[in-house]
Amino acid sequence: MVKRKPKIVCIGGGTGTYQVLLGLKKYPVDLTAIVTMSDSGGSSGKLREELGVLPPGDVRRALLALSDLPLAKKTLSSLFDYRFNNGEGLVGHSVGNLLLAALTQITGREDLAIVEAERILETTGHVLPVTLDNIHLHGILKDGTVVHGETNIDVRRIKPNVPIKEVFLDPKGEIFSKAKKAIIGADLIVLGPGDLYTSIIPNLLVSGVCQAISNSKGKLIYICNLMTKHGETNSFAASDFIREIKKYLGEASDKLKVVIVNRKINLPMTVSAWYKKYKSTPVVFDRKNLGGLKIIVGSFAKPGKLLRHDSQKTARAIMNVLK
Repeated sequence: MVKRKPKIVCIGGGTGTYQVLLGLKKYPVDLTAIVTMSDSGGSSGKLREELGVLPPGDVRRALLALSDLPLAKKTLSSLFDYRFNNGEGLVGHSVGNLLLAALTQITGREDLAIVEAERILETTGHVLPVTLDNIHLHGILKDGTVVHGETNIDVRRIKPNVPIKEVFLDPKGEIFSKAKKAIIGADLIVLGPGDLYTSIIPNLLVSGVCQAISNSKGKLIYICNLMTKHGETNSFAASDFIREIKKYLGEASDKLKVVIVNRKINLPMTVSAWYKKYKSTPVVFDRKNLGGLKIIVGSFAKPGKLLRHDSQKTARAIMNVLK
């Protein structure tokens, strides 16, 4: 009897999910990425507004992470990742976003467009939109101010020192049936890392997602961010991230048993200058406030132009949970 591959579902979006997928695809696992569809800025926002397609940016990143093209075809993945930096009407657009928008119009559905993109990029694993509904993200600050749109929450210029009280979707949206099936059938569900209120939590707000997590047979892991983000998670420690994740998980919060946290960050001067400019600080590992959870602590940070999770170290930590 052939033993089946473990099924791992990664829920999130942006660079955090990209790094996790990049590491996990090296292992013999059945890998699925479920990504947020609430982006309202940049190329995604323009295509959404002009063509009525769902925002393709997070889908594109996940597809590129899972792409396993041979060397002779690497130009295709470079093309998907290329962004125009000039040209009236084209500046800021990613070619991959444009291709996904075109494939959506050709096939008539976003999920079918993604299937075609998977075939072109020869992905190891699958990418699923969390919903096919046209959802919009809104935030309420502690003083009652409402911030409209994912971009305005992500890069907050409206009262950036006032903490976020909650975020919500309007409309709420319904979980995509294939995403629901993937979550329920997963052996392991991975949340994060990524922007808390704009990459991770929007997935949990979609109707049916938390219920699917509750009904899943698999374990649930949260990978905590390395750095805070001004206007979103000012001065957050690891326990603050986990508190918010549990709040939006609701009844499914009981499924969260394992958290991966970085021990300490020593930022190179070239990197620290950028984060200082944007008032971002390392996330504090406050172990005493993390009772009741299995905490995996390690050095998961990989310095570059910016700080990212080391894809290989993070993937090894995730795979160890399956043992």
